[in-house]
Amino acid sequence: MDLPGERRSHDLPTPRGGGIGIALAGLCACGWLAWVGSGAWIWVAVGLALVAGAGWWDDHRPLPAWPRLLAHLVAGASLSAGMLQLGAPAAAAMAALLLVPVLVNVWNFIDGIDGLATSQALLAALAFAWVLDGPGRVLALVVAAACCGFLPFNLPKARIFLGDVGSGALGYLLAALVVLGFSGLSAEWWPILLLPLASCLVDAGMTLAGRMFRGEAWWRPHLQHLYQRLARSHGHPRVTLGYAGWTALSIGIMLGLYRAPEGWARVGTAIFFGLSMVAWRGLHRRLGNASEGTV
Repeated sequence: MDLPGERRSHDLPTPRGGGIGIALAGLCACGWLAWVGSGAWIWVAVGLALVAGAGWWDDHRPLPAWPRLLAHLVAGASLSAGMLQLGAPAAAAMAALLLVPVLVNVWNFIDGIDGLATSQALLAALAFAWVLDGPGRVLALVVAAACCGFLPFNLPKARIFLGDVGSGALGYLLAALVVLGFSGLSAEWWPILLLPLASCLVDAGMTLAGRMFRGEAWWRPHLQHLYQRLARSHGHPRVTLGYAGWTALSIGIMLGLYRAPEGWARVGTAIFFGLSMVAWRGLHRRLGNASEGTV
């Protein structure tokens, strides 16, 4: 989804859909895991193909919102089916139904800021590679390697963007990694797996809640996300570095909680998300009226 003032902010021809290589890397990883391990990984690959395919279509000709959402929901169901066959608890597998559409759309939004979507996915994938093992670690390392290959071309000033095909693939793959983490950890530790995604989830969630509270058409494109407003005020490089710093802090907290006594995970995660929301609100107030930038 292209929003005014984002991808064309440099007034340069910016190729879209450059992230197809990330989608292909994810598909190859799923295919290899299906070959050497369980055939259930084919279901994971099917979901990724659905998300990437819908994104590729939208990159080349506009695809209405509802067909895209339907593709994301079916992809979530496919991931859920694959996780169940891999032995995931039912609650963990069902989480895919929510995580896929949420993370696919969040990563689609942040692709508009130079380097933001790729750097955030890289940091999150490295964090998941640290706490996961087996196939989950393999997939996390493939995602991290694909991001490393793409990021030099996406840093400010970006020469190419992920496009919906690449940003959607990253969102889907991150959802898969979270569900794999849920499958390998007791429910007590599940909250910490959301910490590497906290900066993006808080921004998207708080922005959406604010638009709904004000009675705005929350489903329509807009420019009210904090990273969008900060980019207009301070430029893309500072935003990408700032969000990377916040995510690195959240990962450090995740690793600390991972080694903490049982019971600290939920409390620590709740405190960090709470502080993130306070910081989000404070920065919005400093930037002025939250309705600025509506399209």
